[in-house]
Amino acid sequence: MAALAAFTLLSLTACATDEPAAGPSGSASAAGSGTGEQSKFFVQADYDGELALLDAAPTGPADKPWEQVLNPTMVDTATFKKNGPYKICFSNAALNNPWRQVGFKTMQAEVEAQKSRIKEFVHVDAEGKDQKQIADINDLLGKGCDALIVSPNTTATLTPAVEAACQAGLPVIVFDRGVNTKCPVTFINPIGGYGFGHVGAEFVSQKMKPGGKVLALRILPGVDVLETRWSAAKVAFDKAKVDVVGVEFTDGDPAKTKKIVDDYLQRYGTIDGVWMDAGAVAVAAVEAFQDAGKPVPPINGEDQLDFLKVWKDKNLTAIAPTYPTYQWRTPIIAALRILDGQQVSNPWKLPQPTITQDNLDRYLDANMPPLHYAMCGCTDLPGYPQRWK
Repeated sequence: MAALAAFTLLSLTACATDEPAAGPSGSASAAGSGTGEQSKFFVQADYDGELALLDAAPTGPADKPWEQVLNPTMVDTATFKKNGPYKICFSNAALNNPWRQVGFKTMQAEVEAQKSRIKEFVHVDAEGKDQKQIADINDLLGKGCDALIVSPNTTATLTPAVEAACQAGLPVIVFDRGVNTKCPVTFINPIGGYGFGHVGAEFVSQKMKPGGKVLALRILPGVDVLETRWSAAKVAFDKAKVDVVGVEFTDGDPAKTKKIVDDYLQRYGTIDGVWMDAGAVAVAAVEAFQDAGKPVPPINGEDQLDFLKVWKDKNLTAIAPTYPTYQWRTPIIAALRILDGQQVSNPWKLPQPTITQDNLDRYLDANMPPLHYAMCGCTDLPGYPQRWK
């Protein structure tokens, strides 16, 4: 969760993983189902909680999922109340992939929509570098910000910088990726990696022949939300007793993805299902089957429009769990509510819709670019559609 959409969540951590040893052609292979040992990132309680949220009814406006909350836990913000208009500052992990670029355009448009209440919006891009983001946050603490929004590059390394911002008396809003502290006023994100991984793996397992061969395509090891996606998929595949013949890292590279798929087709003749921890190279995977003259098996992608179009045009058996870019609106809304002294939920869990065959047509948009995300939640914002083109 679509070219480079997987970096959707690029927390680019260097955390250790329990990926099984690489087999032929770099695949991760193990006895039994082939899924290997469960990742160190797997936490049973968190997995159970996220799967329960998939069926939870949100509170909030039905037509504004970016304002909705799943199982809200409200916190008091009266101590942060002050008169506006406000200066809102944003320390961003990166703008290094289409998901983040679409999301940031959505955030900018939300700021414009709230221009009567926001006198200045300061954005600093950490360029995917922890040390730069730490320096950025420290610098912003002296810039007179009324509220600070942070999308951390990595979890552990950015925690002290976020704690320092909290100690400075600023209301801090963290979103997209978390930190190891409870000091922010709220942490905003959709349901999460377990929910994404489970939805895709359960679909692929149910749509393929029993005991068939699955190829799992991953982006990077050691990225928390991608690891939890794989952790949930492993649970589903083990339960379904499918044969995971390979777990491969594509680096988000379409050419590498095509070669991996081609290698597995030559080795096994048939692949019965493809699971992906994000939609970055979903179209490349589909094209690899087509180039080999093989039917495209059940597959999951994401809500990037190039995949949705191929799905429709080729009548694929597919599903698209999402990590919606509309979440980029929510921190601005949260900051304004906090500065008004209104209660907000902490955590602020947003809905995480799934695109299926039944609702696919609703999300297709031939007028938007291939790398645009259907879940932008941006159609009512200033500058649509030009800003996103």
